[in-house]
Amino acid sequence: MGHQDKSRELLPRAAIGTLPRHVAIIMDGNGRWAHARGLPRSLGHKAGVEAVRRAVRAADHFGIRVLTIYSFSAENWSRPKTEVDHLFTLLRRFVERDVADLHRRNVRIRIIGAREGLSKDIIALLERCERLTAGNTGLTLAVAFNYGGRQEIAEAARRLAEKAARGDIAPEDITPAALAQHLHAPDLPDPDLLIRTGNEQRLSNFLLWQSAYAELVFLPEYWPDFDELSFQRALQDFAARERRFGGLKAATGAGKA
Repeated sequence: MGHQDKSRELLPRAAIGTLPRHVAIIMDGNGRWAHARGLPRSLGHKAGVEAVRRAVRAADHFGIRVLTIYSFSAENWSRPKTEVDHLFTLLRRFVERDVADLHRRNVRIRIIGAREGLSKDIIALLERCERLTAGNTGLTLAVAFNYGGRQEIAEAARRLAEKAARGDIAPEDITPAALAQHLHAPDLPDPDLLIRTGNEQRLSNFLLWQSAYAELVFLPEYWPDFDELSFQRALQDFAARERRFGGLKAATGAGKA
């Protein structure tokens, strides 16, 4: 029996057929985790990287097709420069230490978010991750970096407006489907399940368009404490829900792997 099969044993039999294709995670609570232990915030972020590794392994084991993590928001620039610098250092270390292993495990890495304003070395790192893993066919790990949901929607609307102004499309061609095709990763399915750790219950400008019909699960544990059992609990919650997508009858097959 493979590792994935062993991990799936953690889930009730009925849940196996209702696994989400795409799970998105707001990784919240690194700083509070550190504060509760009398540690600097930097060590909370370091522990958070370990939780990312666990989450990726768990997603792969459970058979999730896409995992999107909120690693650095457009609003995070307002944090102290020392903390921002530390987050970028962790990014560099992640690329140096983890990307080759993810590539060996057939994980494809996608980066969503604005590239404008990032330093050339950071852009090169992000492009290196995508280029190295572009041909992989296993789990897709989408990393939301320098990302903001409102900014993404505004950018898509601007592109459509430019096309309309040039006469390439008519105003009536600007539909929800057309706008969706101008988001950062239009080829990825919308999230079926969105998890937020840290006992907070808000979206914080994350995948606002794509999460219109996502099931939301809020977990009390801080992100550094997130593990396979945390993932299991969220998947069980998802499997127990009836997804109606605005209708009166649950959509059969929705969210199946």
